[in-house]
Amino acid sequence: MVRSSVRAAVWLTAALAAGCAKDPGPAVRESADAFVERINREMAEYGRESAAAAFTHATYINPDTEFLSARAHERYLEYFTQAVEQARAYENATLSPTTARALHLLKLGVVAPAPKDPQKRARLAALTSKMKGMYGSAKYCPEGPDSCKGQTELTRIMAESRDYDALLEAWTGWHSTARAIREDYAEFVELANEGARELGFRDLGAMWRSKYDMSPDEFTNEVAHLWDQVKPLYEALHCHVRDKLQHVHGEERVPSGKPIPAHLLGNMWAQQWAEIYPLVEPYPGVSDLDITAALRKQGYDAIRITHAAEHFYVSLGFPKLPQTFWERSMLTKPADREVQCHASAWHMDSREDVRIKQCIEPTHDELMTVYHELGHVYYYLMYKDQPYLFQGGAHDGFHEAVGDTVNLSMTPAYLHQIGLIGPVKRSYEATINEQMKLALDKIAFLPFGRLIDEWRWKVFSGEIAPENYNSAWWQLREQYQGVAAPVPRSEEDFDPGAKYHIPANTPYTRYFLSFILQFQFHRALCEAAGHDGPLHECSVYGNEQAGQRFRQMLAAGKSQPWQDTLEMLTGTRTMDASAIIEYFAPLMSWLEEQNKDRQCGW
Repeated sequence: MVRSSVRAAVWLTAALAAGCAKDPGPAVRESADAFVERINREMAEYGRESAAAAFTHATYINPDTEFLSARAHERYLEYFTQAVEQARAYENATLSPTTARALHLLKLGVVAPAPKDPQKRARLAALTSKMKGMYGSAKYCPEGPDSCKGQTELTRIMAESRDYDALLEAWTGWHSTARAIREDYAEFVELANEGARELGFRDLGAMWRSKYDMSPDEFTNEVAHLWDQVKPLYEALHCHVRDKLQHVHGEERVPSGKPIPAHLLGNMWAQQWAEIYPLVEPYPGVSDLDITAALRKQGYDAIRITHAAEHFYVSLGFPKLPQTFWERSMLTKPADREVQCHASAWHMDSREDVRIKQCIEPTHDELMTVYHELGHVYYYLMYKDQPYLFQGGAHDGFHEAVGDTVNLSMTPAYLHQIGLIGPVKRSYEATINEQMKLALDKIAFLPFGRLIDEWRWKVFSGEIAPENYNSAWWQLREQYQGVAAPVPRSEEDFDPGAKYHIPANTPYTRYFLSFILQFQFHRALCEAAGHDGPLHECSVYGNEQAGQRFRQMLAAGKSQPWQDTLEMLTGTRTMDASAIIEYFAPLMSWLEEQNKDRQCGW
């Protein structure tokens, strides 16, 4: 998933060398158009060095790269703060719509604005790098250094084991590593809030919600409306999955009418449940959906998986990836150093130096993730000719939705076409199996995608105080997800920090929005491709007409309000969950029948 910090900080480090870091320029001597043109030029010119510092830290985690990344980020924050201050000279000027939008986006161009005070700014930059480094190098060592396991090993246990105690140890082990982040995170919140207030926002959460071409309160209501649309889908899935887990682990451990223990869902964060599909498969043996086994049997490695993803995009009329992508990406975990394995896409120079960073293994989940990350990469390539301030998703949910829209076209027919599964035999039973497999990914994620930022918005506003970080976290997990901590937790723990996006300060509502938008995009692309049939059977693989519509939308970047960009592809100006409801209609009817005599809810 995309790293917002990469896009926010791609123009930072060489500013000092150019003599402009301490003064973005005497804005009052320039017209607004000239000011924006200069900012765009400087961002593009100096972006490569700063992105290189961040990418190097992520792929060579050590004290030196942490120091260099922090110093680069500190210079960026200084430059950003003063650039925004200079932009205030144009607040009462008559501006063209393009210039006005550019100045608005400049103000919102960082996910954690620093206070003006130089010492506080330096401290915020240091905390940002430190927390990401701590997360990336974290290990659980139950019996000393020789027993250490990192996130990759523990995540594999969560996905593959069916032993209750082994799952519990992996879960508690990883979550224990986040305790050290808690104090730093509380300090980070104070500093970032101060920076946001200096820019005129109530707090950092209000600033984040101001990025959606509507007021923060309007956006909060928009998210709530979308959740209300999809909540019945999730509740029906939750009820069925809990019943099946009772058969595996016993009703004493998985009681009816109660939240599901968080370590039993095949994922460290219980955010997506696809790994437990064999336990909940509606019609065993009806269809061959074991993609992981096929990848391993056929000898897929990281390069071959990535080429398969590239080929899908090329079939839609996108260009082949630049040679530098293959030379400079990190596709596997190096054996000789600490790295941040969390998958991310990178736009290094605002032009064609695009990369991904991922420790790819031959699993179904990793395959889907690579297709997802290339969605970011191709979005970068499509809007690379926009001015720098307009290089980005129409809103951040768009960026996350691109690759996931492609994932929806990875139907059984497509997977058979590329040789990963056998011949597709359409039947009711096969359809329900396929929909269950996908729902464990798409539907299961929805409440998690919402609650991460609801927790942070309340932290930033002060509604959740540091002494209640963990209890409030689990309250939201139970409220929205219906999952509970498998063992008692206290305020000595910091379970939010066990999820990458918290220490990395990456906004998360984008993922919730993307899981709505991708179905809107998919329906529009299927209509453009002339698909005639159920939405869940559509794949636009190889359809250049759909690809042309897709590329046109992506090329707009964030040069206009997202409502205008959404209308370009879908014909509507509002985010709407009706497409996801249409897509999963067969499964929903099946779940209603299965759940008739069960005690649902929690």
